[in-house]
Amino acid sequence: MMCAIEAGKRGRRVLLIDHSKKTAEKIRISGGGRCNFTNLHTSPESFLSKNPHFCKSALKQYTQQNFIALIEKHGIKWHEKKLGQLFCDDSATQIIEMLLDECRKANVTIEMETAVDSVETTKDGYKVNDWPCTSVVIATGGLSIPKIGASKFGYDIAKQFGLNVIETRPGLVPLIFQSTLLVRCKNLTGLSVEATVSCGKTSFSEGLLFTHKGLSGPSILQISSYWHEGKDIIINLAPKTDILAFFKDRKQNQPKQDIQTALSSILPKRLAQSICEDQDIKGRIADLPDKKLEILASAVNEWRIRPSGTEGYRTAEVTLGGIDTNELSSKTMEAKNQSGLYFIGEVVDVTGHLGGFNFQWAWSSGYVAGQYV
Repeated sequence: MMCAIEAGKRGRRVLLIDHSKKTAEKIRISGGGRCNFTNLHTSPESFLSKNPHFCKSALKQYTQQNFIALIEKHGIKWHEKKLGQLFCDDSATQIIEMLLDECRKANVTIEMETAVDSVETTKDGYKVNDWPCTSVVIATGGLSIPKIGASKFGYDIAKQFGLNVIETRPGLVPLIFQSTLLVRCKNLTGLSVEATVSCGKTSFSEGLLFTHKGLSGPSILQISSYWHEGKDIIINLAPKTDILAFFKDRKQNQPKQDIQTALSSILPKRLAQSICEDQDIKGRIADLPDKKLEILASAVNEWRIRPSGTEGYRTAEVTLGGIDTNELSSKTMEAKNQSGLYFIGEVVDVTGHLGGFNFQWAWSSGYVAGQYV
């Protein structure tokens, strides 16, 4: 829609084809129905790609401030929730209506519930089904949330025209576990804490949520984009507290206090109990050797675990991988080896962090392509 609007403004005749019944369903369901439409802190560092420099041009050509100006022009009220995340005050449908209104002003024709059976080259450009055209833009997204129509269509078109596709996997997705760790998570379902979660050299400090399948919450969703099968993640369940130093202070000043009671003053009671039981450590702090206190502190500040997998595309917010950016112009989003063929948004190997970054990539890459199609 963003690309169609910009192309239409330039006087181009634009046909937008969508196989869905409803327009922009991913916008509609995002941000709890209020659409986290961008992030004040959008920068290239907020994106993952085989080529981390690729996104710079588009993000510079159309910034978060440009999109904020657009929604303010339409009178849409918004607020910052946290960490630069911007949401509509009322409803995500306001963003959809804004885009549809801009499409109408740009004389964009929209065909809903229309499947694309073929994309072929002609002497004058292309033919999509029976529609002749001089250029084609693929903005079909990735594989995440198949229930609203996600498919591999965009990747198939890329391969048809000889473009390389980076292997895809779910991103911003809950992690799952097996055996005893799964039992612990089930017993703690619904409990949340502020935590720092790390994988390799990458860390995120946000909420963590225990679920009946494993772990979720913003910090887990963020780290899932960096996690690979067979890798450990390290969780600090009390990032503001040096638990060992805390235990030693209590041992000195409140030696008769029960270890679980002491830990419950830092963590939720159920979680403190679970950790103590898992490490088989109980009794008065005074009676516990420092070695046991170190073990328990490590279980809080450096909880090392290995996920068995993710919940997959069904609940993933984005798809990692996609059209190889080496195949595209970062300035125009046009395929280097196929004049008139463009790829934008999530179908490209550019994936943002949680918090409005992926929508900003959609606006920016769509805007850019719209200047050249």
